[in-house]
Amino acid sequence: MSSYTRASSSSVTSLSVNKMATYCLTVARLQLVLGQGARRFHVAASLNAKAKVAMSRFEPNSSINYDKLRSNIDIVRKRLNRPLTLSEKIVYGHLDNPAGQEIVRGRTYLRLRPDRVAMQDATAQMAMLQFISSGLPKVAVPSTIHCDHLIEAQTGGAQDLQRAKEINQEVYNFLASAGAKYGVGFWKPGSGIIHQIILENYAYPGVMLIGTDSHTPNGGGLGCICIGVGGADAVDVMAGIPWELKCPNVIGVKLTGTLSGWTSPKDVILKVAGILTVKGGTGAIVEYHGPGVDSISCTGMATICNMGAEIGATTSVFPYNHRMRTYLEKTGRGEIAAQANENQDLLVPDSGCHYDQIIEINLSELKPHINGPFTPDLAHPVSDIGSVAEKNGWPLDVKVGLIGSCTNSSYEDMGRAASLAKQALDKGLKCKAQFTVTPGSEQIRATIERDGYAKLLRDVGGVVLANACGPCIGQWDRRDVKKGEKNTIVTSFNRNFTARNDANPATHAFVTSPEIVTALAIAGTLKFNPETDFLTAPNGEKFKLVPPTGDELPACDFDPGQDTYQHPPADGSGLRVDVNPQSNRLQLLEPFDRWNGNDLEDLQVLIKVKGKCTTDHISAAGPWLKFRGHLDNISNNLLIGAVNTENDAVNKIRNHLTGEFGGVPDVARYYKKHNVSWVVGGDENYGEGSSREHAALEPRHLGGRAIIVKSFARIHETNLKKQGLLPLTFSNPADYDKIRPDDKISIVGLKSFAPGKPLKAVIKHSDGSSETIELNHTFNETQSEWFQAGSALNRMKELQK
Repeated sequence: MSSYTRASSSSVTSLSVNKMATYCLTVARLQLVLGQGARRFHVAASLNAKAKVAMSRFEPNSSINYDKLRSNIDIVRKRLNRPLTLSEKIVYGHLDNPAGQEIVRGRTYLRLRPDRVAMQDATAQMAMLQFISSGLPKVAVPSTIHCDHLIEAQTGGAQDLQRAKEINQEVYNFLASAGAKYGVGFWKPGSGIIHQIILENYAYPGVMLIGTDSHTPNGGGLGCICIGVGGADAVDVMAGIPWELKCPNVIGVKLTGTLSGWTSPKDVILKVAGILTVKGGTGAIVEYHGPGVDSISCTGMATICNMGAEIGATTSVFPYNHRMRTYLEKTGRGEIAAQANENQDLLVPDSGCHYDQIIEINLSELKPHINGPFTPDLAHPVSDIGSVAEKNGWPLDVKVGLIGSCTNSSYEDMGRAASLAKQALDKGLKCKAQFTVTPGSEQIRATIERDGYAKLLRDVGGVVLANACGPCIGQWDRRDVKKGEKNTIVTSFNRNFTARNDANPATHAFVTSPEIVTALAIAGTLKFNPETDFLTAPNGEKFKLVPPTGDELPACDFDPGQDTYQHPPADGSGLRVDVNPQSNRLQLLEPFDRWNGNDLEDLQVLIKVKGKCTTDHISAAGPWLKFRGHLDNISNNLLIGAVNTENDAVNKIRNHLTGEFGGVPDVARYYKKHNVSWVVGGDENYGEGSSREHAALEPRHLGGRAIIVKSFARIHETNLKKQGLLPLTFSNPADYDKIRPDDKISIVGLKSFAPGKPLKAVIKHSDGSSETIELNHTFNETQSEWFQAGSALNRMKELQK
């Protein structure tokens, strides 16, 4: 076996590593002998194209500066006089003022200088509109836009991509032209998913990157600190302004033992999610360490970090090791690997460093897991899921198995799934369930086509979709079940909130590894345990699936596929970016109003939300993605998925000016038209999930002034602050029960609004009674200025005068 391959008792891949290596060498020799022009799948052409493409993707000002990182770390180490964790080294190594910055985990706000910014197309629209509003001529740090969110899965990769290009032409043209004018690289539709592109091209050990997507932490698999943020945060960094982050706590996950058999890297994070729950990582970086790390591939580490978003973590990270070095070399970045080797002491934790919490997982004992339905932290061993599903009345038949996505679409993932497909095909079996495959990038697509994996996955019944997010984010034109029909799907995705994948609230979605998805799609039922159960071939033969195998990296190097990257010109100042005033997809932004200097009196409760309220509930994706660049149109989905405590209904609230019931956005618009400001009440971990800042922009646009909840998810709380709203929490969580759907609430104490000083809320009930409660906040001085100015963008403009 290759050193890149997780060993197994039997290899069932379509081409063994030795055969593949021989094939590559033979092709190269034939090219030399015959002197023929190489086709793309040939080694020489692949390497040459890869080198050309890689060179075009790196900006001159994105050079690696380990000397600066070392200097900052040395300053902080002397001040703190203690060993540092890896995440502390990278975070503190990017401090704007390492000598003067107050550093207290979980308390102080750090002012940081990230190295670069990445934006996916759905969030990039609003981010670039905000950057245009700032009046700045060019981005101050290397930045890229990635077209991955607007491609709907319907029939297959090529057809779906072409249709997306036609439907979204206006948006793609806007992003490409805005990128060219302001110095932002542009990855065209079909390039792949943002996080896979970052891993293949921009991530490297020790870098700090922020991205306008909650799964940006994927880059932690290459020893990076990659953090998901809202568009306004990205604008700060692109404007050259220090970026603020509350100093994270650090959760250590010590890994021992070795992965083997059916257990995969995905099972590590599925297990951790079951331990920490969807909010257990809030305010913390999860740092993996221990001897077990070396048994996990680089892309496997990325999988674990990617889904760390589901536990609320700020980000996740692994220490630099030989797996990362090999991945860097295999993706054309050998020089970076050499520099990382020379500075390895910066890229691993210090001996004796302190973690705020430690979780230990023995990989040798870890079993395959499957989490769900409806929440990614409901963890079950695969061996138990059949009986648990029967007990709870969950549908046992698997309707669709879906592999790929930003979480699990590596070469290794596809190889392990293909090894199972080949076993089934050798016995005459195909998938009983529908089966879809989403490559994470054009490079992965081209390579698995070349190496035969894609053919195996098609032959077993799969449909290879476009290199895009697709069903993972609800971009799925699903037609095999009716809305409201109970059914089960299994995916290798990261998130499985109600109705997220297909807009059907009755779909029971489970997340697991690609190999378990493939096995369950072949068997067609949740009751199948591939470790113990038998399948029946058409001839009646009973057989068990051999544990999957797959090469970590291709023996023939990666095939880059088509070059889909547009580099910005050296000077784009003379270019125009046009936004049609009649467009229903794009809309230039108008500044929000400033705070008037008074307390917020008699805010009408718009809705008191019951239970889980994710950013999908607040601002749905799927068909609404088309309006992400048009604030007024996207606001028509405000809180349409949230459950109203008054009637347990969604998108049905009472208009307290008319007494009639209506949709949440309709009532909000009515209040705005009649100059009635409003407030939302919510439960725990409000705003968990995606980084989408539309969930903050929409309530602000429609007249909201405050969101009062038991607790917030990190990104959403920051997004609300950025847009001039007040995210407040009950000092006593039981006070949630004091709010009634028809209340009016006054927020008092704003004239002396200050960090660490609680505010008061006077709750006025319709029966004439009132009561006063205390509300906490996490605003610092800079953030208070955002509120006073009406938004962070307003404050930025004030400082430019």
